[in-house]
Amino acid sequence: MTAQRVLVGIPVYNEEPSVSRVLDEVRRYAADVLVIDDGSSDGTPMRLARQPVEVIRHAENRGYGRSMQDMLRWARFDGFDWLITMDCDEQHEPASIPDFMRAIAAGHADVISGSRYLEPTAFDDAPPSDRRRINHSITEELNDRLGLEITDAFCGFKAYRVSACDRLRLDVDGYDFPMQFWVQAVAQGLRISEIPVRLIYNDPSRSFGGPLDDPESRLAHYHRTMHRELKRCAGRLPALALAGLDRCRSCLAQPCDA
Repeated sequence: MTAQRVLVGIPVYNEEPSVSRVLDEVRRYAADVLVIDDGSSDGTPMRLARQPVEVIRHAENRGYGRSMQDMLRWARFDGFDWLITMDCDEQHEPASIPDFMRAIAAGHADVISGSRYLEPTAFDDAPPSDRRRINHSITEELNDRLGLEITDAFCGFKAYRVSACDRLRLDVDGYDFPMQFWVQAVAQGLRISEIPVRLIYNDPSRSFGGPLDDPESRLAHYHRTMHRELKRCAGRLPALALAGLDRCRSCLAQPCDA
């Protein structure tokens, strides 16, 4: 069997304090590393220039989802079989990369999603209450509507089979990117599995930016994106996918299909 080519992709935005440490550690486990510098205005670009990694730099901050799209495009263009994504704020442990490699080698999935809640341990940090509540709520709704059995809808530590993701049409640029991804992944029949990763919160007060710092606004934003995508993909989704959307407060406030 031909060895799988795996690219590790890392979006960064103003990560000067951690970027060098994270990349030094990542390169212990991965030969091919791509960093998307999403318009950093601190010393991150200077530190990246000292690292033997590929870098795409956005002239301005375009959002987490846009960085995800760019990493998938690069992986496809450069002939990689898999893309492993992780964050650069030391909340994802590079030592878990071999766990993803083993899951890739098993060949049973198209998406291998890290979960901070699949196998809790005594070493886990306590997440901010609003983030845990929103994660639980969104994860439960995705499971109910899409027939999934995931435990963590928002973990950015994932492995994607690049050829399978070619079927997706991803265009959400912000933190609501996972809402579009999960709906399209199910609509296109991608095989999904989870593996446990450690729950780490180094900076519970970290900002999402603008109105998304308000938990209720953030939850409504996620709902709008999810429900819009459910409507777009309805013909390829389980019968329960659209249940009750005509009564959704977020949809009534700002129509999903606008």
